[in-house]
Amino acid sequence: HPSGLPVDTIILEPDGLDEACDAVLPLDPMTMEPEVIAERVGEAGIVGMGGAAFPAAVKLNLGAGRVIHTLIINGGECEPYLTCDDRLMQERPDAVLEGIRLMQRAIGAGAVVLAIENNKPQAFEAMQAVAEPFADIRVEQVPTRYPMGSEKQMIQALLGLEVPAGKLGADIGVIVHNVATAHAVQQALRLGQPLTSRIVTVSGGAIATPANLEVPLGTLASELVAFCGGLTEEPARLLLGGPMMGHALPHLEIPIVKGSNGLLALNAAEVGQDTGEQPCIRCSRCVEACPLGLLPLEMAARVRNGDVEAANDFGLADCISCGSCSYTCPADIPLTHYFNYAKGELTRRRLDKAKSEETRALAQARQARMERLAAEKKAKAAKRKAEREAKKKAAAEAAAKAEAETKTGEKTQ
Repeated sequence: HPSGLPVDTIILEPDGLDEACDAVLPLDPMTMEPEVIAERVGEAGIVGMGGAAFPAAVKLNLGAGRVIHTLIINGGECEPYLTCDDRLMQERPDAVLEGIRLMQRAIGAGAVVLAIENNKPQAFEAMQAVAEPFADIRVEQVPTRYPMGSEKQMIQALLGLEVPAGKLGADIGVIVHNVATAHAVQQALRLGQPLTSRIVTVSGGAIATPANLEVPLGTLASELVAFCGGLTEEPARLLLGGPMMGHALPHLEIPIVKGSNGLLALNAAEVGQDTGEQPCIRCSRCVEACPLGLLPLEMAARVRNGDVEAANDFGLADCISCGSCSYTCPADIPLTHYFNYAKGELTRRRLDKAKSEETRALAQARQARMERLAAEKKAKAAKRKAEREAKKKAAAEAAAKAEAETKTGEKTQ
C-alpha cells in the first residue's frame, strides 16, 4: 500500500498484450441516459483523479434530488512540480472536452466552467479552441495560488459562492470534477477502456530526467524512476503526490494507484533544513494562511492534549489538509499531521461506537428472541398440560359413566 502499511494483495502476471475486454458501446455516447452514464462510469472504476480518488459515479449521482446549475472542471493543478493535467489538456483536448460534455449530461448542469490556472497558457489555448463551439461551456483562467485546486476555493473563486461548513458543493448547486477524470470518462464511454492506467508526473531534484508518464496502475514507483534515468543522488524525501498534500514514501517499492498524480524525489536543497518541532509562539501565521479561516493553533493544541472532540468543535472536519498552516509555521510544527491523526482518531471512534451500538442491538435482539422462544415454549408446555388434563378428565368421566351404567344394569337384573 502507498502508505507503507501491509495489506492483502494479489500478484498479477500480465501477458504483455495490454488488451481490454470487449465492451458493447453505443454509436454515440451522448445519446446515453444520465443514469446509464453514471452506471458505466462506476463499472469502469473511475475515481477522482486529482488525488482524492472519490468514486466519480457517486458524484455524478449527486444531482439526483438536487438542482445542479454548474459543473466545474478543475484544471488548476495548483501544487508545485505537478504538470500531468497540464500536459493532458495540451495533448488530448478533444478527448477531455467530450468527457466534460458526458459528465454534464449525466449531472444535468446547465453550464460548465473549465478552470485553468494562468501559468498554463498552452493548456488554456488548447481547451479554449475545442470548447469554442459550445456556448454553455466556458474556459476561464484563475490565479496561480495554492490551494486554488481545492473544491471550495474553486467554487468561490469562479462563482462567488461559499459552501457552508459541513456541506457539499452539490448542496448549493455546483459539482466539481477533475480534468483527468473527464478524460477517463471519455475513454470508458467512447472506447470502452476501464481505468487501468493514469498519467503521473515524475519529478524532483533527485530525478535524472523528469517526465510525465502514462503508466498502468500497480506499476512500482521504482520502475518509473528507472524509466526516467534513475536517481542522481540520494533523495532527502520521497513523495507520492505533490509536495503539499502528498504522502511520504518509506521506499520506492510502492505501487501507483488511481489517486497517484505525482512521484517526487526531492533533494536536500528542496526539502530544506529540518530544525525539529519548536514550541508554538502564537504568531497566528497559520490562521492567516488557512484558506478556510480555521484556527490551526487552537485545533493543534487540543489534539496534542488528546481532546480530538474539542478540536472537531473548532472545525477539524472542514480542514482540507492542504498543508498551508504547516508550511508557514515558523516553529516547524507539523500541524497537518496532527489534524490527519485527529481525523483518523475521530473516524476510529465513530466506527467503534457504531460497532458497539450494533453489538448492543444484536444482544438486545437475541435477548428478545430468547424471551420469545421461552414464552412460546412455556405456552406450548401449558397447552400440552391442559390437553393432558382434559384427556384425564374425559377418561375419568367416561369411566364414571361406565361404572354408573354397570351399577344400573345390576339393579335391573
